[in-house]
Amino acid sequence: MRVTLDVSAVPAHIAGAGRYTTVLSERLPGELELTLASRRDDGARWSKLSSARVMPIVPNNRIARLAYERWGLRSSSVYRASEVWHGPHYTMPHGGTTPSVVTIHDLTFFTNPEWHEATKVAFFRRAIRYAAEHADVLVSVSTFTANVLRELVPSSAPIVVAPHGVDTQRFNAHDDGDEQQLRAANLPSDRPFVLFVGTVEPRKGLEVLLASFVEVGASDAEVELWLAGQAGWGTGAIEQLIEEHPWVSRIRRLGYVDEGVLVALYRRARAVAYPSRGEGFGLPVLEALACGAPVVTSAGTVLEEVAGDAALLTPVGDVVALGEALQTLVALSDGQRQVWAQRAIAQAATFTWERSITQHLEAYHLAAGR
Repeated sequence: MRVTLDVSAVPAHIAGAGRYTTVLSERLPGELELTLASRRDDGARWSKLSSARVMPIVPNNRIARLAYERWGLRSSSVYRASEVWHGPHYTMPHGGTTPSVVTIHDLTFFTNPEWHEATKVAFFRRAIRYAAEHADVLVSVSTFTANVLRELVPSSAPIVVAPHGVDTQRFNAHDDGDEQQLRAANLPSDRPFVLFVGTVEPRKGLEVLLASFVEVGASDAEVELWLAGQAGWGTGAIEQLIEEHPWVSRIRRLGYVDEGVLVALYRRARAVAYPSRGEGFGLPVLEALACGAPVVTSAGTVLEEVAGDAALLTPVGDVVALGEALQTLVALSDGQRQVWAQRAIAQAATFTWERSITQHLEAYHLAAGR
């Protein structure tokens, strides 16, 4: 089957939905005759990442890229030669006739527009509605998101639930030169720390984490808070909270970290905190669990689906509960950490990219059949 995967929206620093798209590009070629539609200046990167054929046909400029995707792609030879077109990030060409699969990551553009920039809310609401009306198959990255999608954006297209997986060859509990990785990143290897991983933006609950760290820092004079992830939008309030924090000297902004350092951080963290108010999946939680890390995350969200009983769950926005959970995890003995690690690794093992790929193949065959 000839499938084209649109990789043109994946930024240079790969995270979240970009990680998902990259995994598809790496793992699908053996099953399909796969083509990657990339930006014109990005073909070399994708040729290194994947054995699929790369067609750098999409304009580099964001506005031009979005316009071309909507109106120009349907006339391209790449689109016309495809038996299935897959838009892995909400969008698809308009007015085309090639069977299309579109991935919907989350519906917070509808449920909580205040978590996003206004321009993105308007754009992605339109894109999701169009995909719901015109795609042949929708892929949802979690059962939670699929249920919200059915409720808020009814569609006649079938929904295939294909949760993300985790690459246990990369994300695991086996120390593979962690100290050297941290040293190379100019990070100390002898400090206890609570770790957050994610894009810095309003929905991630960082203000709650910073408030809870006031008590955590008071109860343990050595523990630090390490924040890993690139800046998103609305970061001014977070920056001010950090500057005014009583333990500001123990808060480290790491920015974007590469995968080798990220794995070392997960394995060395006393606790991983992911107090997000809402996600489509929550890949950092799954990756942390695969590394055997003690995790605390948000109850009543999709993160509960990902973490199962392998993490502590606290109510969204509850500073006291988050602080108490972090103090519990930071104080775990080595023996207790081993018990947590075994439970975490077992939970992470229930999410595999192999199963996700199988579900994507199902989506492609469904689309081609329609």
